[in-house]
Amino acid sequence: MNNYSVRTYQKSDKTRWDEFVRDSKNGTFLFLRDFMEYHEDRFSDASLLVFKQDNLVALLPANQHDKVVHSHQGLSYGGILLKKRSKFEEVHQVYKSVLVYLENHGVSKLHLKLIPSFYTTHPSEELNYLLFLTESILHRVHLTSVIDYRSRMPIQGNRKEGVKKAERAGLTIKEEDVFEPFWQEILIPNLELRHGAKPVHSTEEITRLAKAFPKNIHQFNVYHKEEIVAGCTIFETKTTAHVQYISANSDRQQLGSLDLLFQFLIEERFSDKGFFDFGTSNENQGLNVNGGLLYWKECFGARSKACYFYEVDPSNHTQLDTVII
Repeated sequence: MNNYSVRTYQKSDKTRWDEFVRDSKNGTFLFLRDFMEYHEDRFSDASLLVFKQDNLVALLPANQHDKVVHSHQGLSYGGILLKKRSKFEEVHQVYKSVLVYLENHGVSKLHLKLIPSFYTTHPSEELNYLLFLTESILHRVHLTSVIDYRSRMPIQGNRKEGVKKAERAGLTIKEEDVFEPFWQEILIPNLELRHGAKPVHSTEEITRLAKAFPKNIHQFNVYHKEEIVAGCTIFETKTTAHVQYISANSDRQQLGSLDLLFQFLIEERFSDKGFFDFGTSNENQGLNVNGGLLYWKECFGARSKACYFYEVDPSNHTQLDTVII
């Protein structure tokens, strides 16, 4: 392990960081600094770079609150980003080096939201095994609904009936580069009414991010007689189209607006992807599932994949001393 060193991210590392993310086997555009830093006022950055001698071999996107490091509270997922050519022994040393570094800097816990496997371009589950070895605590699991285009389930008849309703009503779908109509007329009112909540991203934030990442962030709206009635925001990665936001007005059942939209997204717009990720249907920190929402996703042929949240005690790095024999 003497060949490995760890240090905190500095602003001068931006170009090097971004180049590594783009060429990694498990990174997505969410880990690029322009995305991570759109809400830098909300989080204290604690990202780490890991070197083998002078070569950058891994990144840990992270923030810190008190003595706890999170990867990452402002992102959908986190973990250790790795090179395409990384092998197990190197990942083992990277993980141990990170834990030793955190322990030496007074960190009591490391919280990790693992990157779901369908976002990776190459097999990348070394960390899953290493978390087991360091007696990490699995403290939360979410279910996300995913279509695997290699083995698609057919769309069920009730969703097809919704599409027919939409076609009879003359609904139209538009991919647009403005977010305000969907945010102000559909998304914000619905979240406030049903959950007393607001979108994670403000209108200004999502607009700024879409301008920075035009190939990754897309807005689709459904119109009935020039009135917006539904919409969806998609985050596109190399492997996956992910539903970041979805909402519709109170006529969605009668109009079939979301059925029409998602048939288009799944069967046409993103059919060249490996996966279509509807996102989670969990509530109450993962302890409950919104059954109606999950059923609706499953009617499009989506099935469940688990997203894992771990808590690690950095001092358990000693458990890694005798792994390889």
